[in-house]
Amino acid sequence: MSTTEPASPARPRPRHVTVAGRRVCHRVDGDGPPVLLLHGIGRTMRDFDDLHERLAQRFRVHSVDLPGYGGSLPMTAPYTLPELAGFVGRYLDVVGVDRPVHLVGNSLGGAVAMQFAATEPARVASLGLITPAGFGKEVTILLRLLALRPFGRLLLRPSRWSARRAERALFHDAAFATAERIAYALEVARQPHAARVMLETAHHLGTLRGVSPQWREELLTRVEKLDLPTLIVWGDRDLILPATHLEAARTRLPRARTHLFNDCGHMPQIERAEEFHRLLVDFWAEGFPAEAPGDSDAARS
Repeated sequence: MSTTEPASPARPRPRHVTVAGRRVCHRVDGDGPPVLLLHGIGRTMRDFDDLHERLAQRFRVHSVDLPGYGGSLPMTAPYTLPELAGFVGRYLDVVGVDRPVHLVGNSLGGAVAMQFAATEPARVASLGLITPAGFGKEVTILLRLLALRPFGRLLLRPSRWSARRAERALFHDAAFATAERIAYALEVARQPHAARVMLETAHHLGTLRGVSPQWREELLTRVEKLDLPTLIVWGDRDLILPATHLEAARTRLPRARTHLFNDCGHMPQIERAEEFHRLLVDFWAEGFPAEAPGDSDAARS
C-alpha cells in the first residue's frame, strides 16, 4: 500500500480569537459534537489539517495553535502542563463550547489533553491520544539536548537543514516530509519567541536523561482514576517517543483502547490519515468499548 501523500488543497485563512488577552490562531468547522485537536511541541495545528477536514463532516471541530506556537502569541505564564491545560479551558470558554468535548492530542498535545481531563473531567467526553508524552522517559536525543544551556538555543537556530531534519524525523515515509512542510517549519522557527517557548516547554517536560518522572507519575496517577473513554495509538517506527511506551500505556490504563500502526512514525494522523480517522470515529460511534491489548496492523492482517 502506498502512503504517498496527495497534493494539499489550498488552506483556509486562519481565524483568531483573544484568550486571556492574547491572540490565538484557530480553525472551527462543521456541526455536531465538539472536538478539540491539540498539537505537539514545536508544532502547529496544521498537523491536523487532514483529520480536521474529515471530522468536520460529522463534528464541530476546533484546531488551535497552542500559545507561542504557529499563529498564537506566547502566554506570560510559565510553560507547564497545568498552564497549558488552563489555556485549553479558557479557549473552550471563549469559543462557547459548553458541553463535554472529545480531546485529541498528539505528543505534547496528548499530555495537555490528559492534564485538562484530570483537572476538569466533567468537560471531557473522551481522550484520543496519538503517541502522547507521559508514558515513558525515552525521547529523541534532540529534545533531551534542549536541556543543555546554552546549547539548546544553538540547536534551535533556524535553518533549512534543521527544519528538514526535524520534519524527516516525524515520518517513516520520507514522502511526507514535503517541501511545503519544511518551508512552514522554517517560517515558524524564525518567529522571535519560538526558541524561548520551545526551550521553556522542553525544560518543564524533561532533562538530558529524558522525560521527567515527577510530572509523568503525578499525571498518570490522576488519569488512571478517571472513568473516561480513551483511545491510544502509536506508530511502530516512531523516532520521537518509542512505541514501547504503548505497552506502558496499556499497563497504566488497561481499559483504554489501543492500536499500533505498522510502518508509521510519530504522526499517524498524517501518515495513516484514512485509517486513523476511521479508527477514531468508530471508537466514538461504538460507545468506547475496551479492546484487547495487542490490536495492531499486524494482528489484523
